[in-house]
Amino acid sequence: MKDKIKGKAEEVKGKVTGSKSEELKGKARQGVGDVKSTAKETSYDAERRGDRKI
Repeated sequence: MKDKIKGKAEEVKGKVTGSKSEELKGKARQGVGDVKSTAKETSYDAERRGDRKI
C-alpha cells in the first residue's frame, strides 16, 4: 500500500513540476504496489484453499 501512496505522490509532484521522469517513476512505483498487493491476495487465497479438505 505504501508503494501506491508514494508513487501517487511522485506522479503528482512530476505533473506539478513538469518533470516527466518523476511522473513516470511515480507510475512505476504504483505498478510495483499493485503487483505486491496482488501477490499478497493470491498468497492469502492459496493459504485459505489449502486449509479446506476436498
